[in-house]
Amino acid sequence: MILTCPACATRYEADAAKFPPQGRKVRCAKCGNAWHQPGPEPESFAPEPAPVATPVAAEIVAAPEAEKPAEQAWAEPAMPRPRAPVAQPSTPKQRMAILPMLGVALGWVGLIAVVLLIGLSAVRYRQEITVIWPQSAGVYSRLGMPVKTDGIDFTDVTYRRESEDSQVVLAVTGRIVNDGVRELPVPQTVRVTLSDSGNKELYHWNFTPEVQTLRPGQSAPFLTRLSSPPAAARHLEVRFDKGGAEDKKAENEKPEGEK
Repeated sequence: MILTCPACATRYEADAAKFPPQGRKVRCAKCGNAWHQPGPEPESFAPEPAPVATPVAAEIVAAPEAEKPAEQAWAEPAMPRPRAPVAQPSTPKQRMAILPMLGVALGWVGLIAVVLLIGLSAVRYRQEITVIWPQSAGVYSRLGMPVKTDGIDFTDVTYRRESEDSQVVLAVTGRIVNDGVRELPVPQTVRVTLSDSGNKELYHWNFTPEVQTLRPGQSAPFLTRLSSPPAAARHLEVRFDKGGAEDKKAENEKPEGEK
């Protein structure tokens, strides 16, 4: 038996045996409309073909008015199952919007890498930098990384007293070394200074090294002597004399045995 709602025209399939000849009250499960549905004619109890399409496969059957005038029973329409979200592919417009941000990020990474490379090179090759640019030695010194301004320095400086022809002779020895990475010229004037306990200069003299250039890591010995050194000498200083420029020097206490 087919029931049709007079309000919304929704059709339902119902069991004709549940409808008495006088009919009964039913309610639409879709719009809530209630109406009196007459019972089927005797010839209408024959099975009818199934409807071609009904929006809701549900049965609406109301109890007879004599038994349950205020109650109706119906089945709720089946709710559609929610679909799982599907990831949408990025559009060309979205990809174009990402490209500027990616370029900025790569630019910052490249800049940081260049700064780090420059800093590491400045530390690693500070000796070579100060040979080319001597003014940078002050910057390295303030950073706690002292360097040699020209790569040529003194090492193993020692001195001793000797007696020669009833005179006291002060002998100063040491080595001149090239700490750089390339061959360098050796300054040709070395100054030796003697000073008292208050660092007041008492006497100085110059000598010329026996070498003119040194290869990287190469060193050369030197020896200089002074007859009758001042008795009040307490300190000795060896340095390159460059005519007023910042000099390389090796300073030591007064030779052993001086009073």
